[in-house]
Amino acid sequence: MPTKFQSNSHMEVKHLSWATSSKKVLDDLSFTIERGDFVGILGPNGVGKSSLLRCMYQYMTPDSGDIFLNNRNITSISHREFASKVAVVLQHTPVGFSMTARQLLATGLINQQKWWQSINHGVEKIEIDRVLSLVGLTDKAEQVFESLSGGEQQRLLIARALLQKPEILLLDEPTNHLDVGYQVEILKLIKNLEITVVASIHDLNLASAFCDKLLLLREGKLIKSGTPSQVLTPASIENIYGVKTEVDRHPQGEHPRVTYHFDGGRHAAV
Repeated sequence: MPTKFQSNSHMEVKHLSWATSSKKVLDDLSFTIERGDFVGILGPNGVGKSSLLRCMYQYMTPDSGDIFLNNRNITSISHREFASKVAVVLQHTPVGFSMTARQLLATGLINQQKWWQSINHGVEKIEIDRVLSLVGLTDKAEQVFESLSGGEQQRLLIARALLQKPEILLLDEPTNHLDVGYQVEILKLIKNLEITVVASIHDLNLASAFCDKLLLLREGKLIKSGTPSQVLTPASIENIYGVKTEVDRHPQGEHPRVTYHFDGGRHAAV
């Protein structure tokens, strides 16, 4: 029987499972990513967020289930075609890069060249200038990667992914190890890309402020999905994270704000 897709489906995960020799990491996950949405994957460490993303960008092969891109099973899509539509930014910032921001971006273009194609340096410069401008790093083009701040490095890695002109951007903890200011800066950048984005995020309030939809995982299972208001309730947060909260509306928007309770009856917004 043919699979039924939602009309605006961009990527669909159906009954996805994956396990190591000792643990079921992903357990029968099913959800739809709609075109143009910013979707956040939430859950404590070790619940399968990174493993889910790795299956979605074909780094790992699931034990069972299917993933569809534009209504096509990704197993039927060539690696080159898939890479032209889906870009990935991992959470670990590379070290030991002595190249400049522009040189690092140029390596991304080289990776897209077919073996018989020569490099068009004029087009290369135009494309690199385009993504540098997009992420606000035009003035950092000739700086060495390791001299950039953490937020600037992350923006540059996003720019490298955007050189592919992808339909979908997958990010594994894009705000990991960044100061709060850089976290907000990166998520603002991602939100304004106007493409479909899926990212694993730890901070519930940042996820609430920037994501259109949320997926809440526990022990490899999808416990809840929907808008931030649907997902971030005191009951669901306590169920997943084991902490009591109050949830109200953020004063700067319609999205929910999570306040954590601490010992002695005190509580503080985080």
